[in-house]
Amino acid sequence: MILEFIFRFAHVLFGIVWIGMLYYFNFVQTEYFKEAEADAKADAVKKLAPRALWWFRWGAMFTFLTGLTLLHQVGASTNILGMPVIWVGALAGTLMFLNVWLIIWPNQQIVIGLKEGEGPVAAAKAGLASRTNTLLSGPMLFAMLGSKHLYIADVSAVGFYACIALILALEANALFGKTGPMTSVKGVIHCSLALTAVIWALLAFV
Repeated sequence: MILEFIFRFAHVLFGIVWIGMLYYFNFVQTEYFKEAEADAKADAVKKLAPRALWWFRWGAMFTFLTGLTLLHQVGASTNILGMPVIWVGALAGTLMFLNVWLIIWPNQQIVIGLKEGEGPVAAAKAGLASRTNTLLSGPMLFAMLGSKHLYIADVSAVGFYACIALILALEANALFGKTGPMTSVKGVIHCSLALTAVIWALLAFV
């Protein structure tokens, strides 16, 4: 029990670091870079962005590892449909983690000059994945909290698998699509809230 609490504490702490930095990038830094003078932006890219990306990616890593441990503890003795809400959150969180390490960080290395490559192309790929992570953060948090604190009776297989399909479709868009309404800060916030409501409806009412 004590060990489980320690992992829960660590999971939340690392999650605050990760998602806090995600929101900083999407709501603050990106918007600042649109308006910054060239010299100020260049200085921030050189000195600020690498530090922020360090906390961002390692926050994601340890959030994922502690979450994986907790998922094993609570899920080893049951099947997926025995606790569907937490699995929806786990899928969203896992895809967000993979986006950080396999898409955002490799492309940001090009943007900040640590690797060779086409800067604008890399920035667009990293930006789309980052917006997608912001989009998924609402449903992910809903599922993580809802699994313990929101009673949803008799989640149907149809509703559960519809949630999984929707999340996977949004991840496919992160790989091959466009930002669409997520281009603006207001747009991605509204989309995340709307997606959270849809996920809730699918789990509770389908």
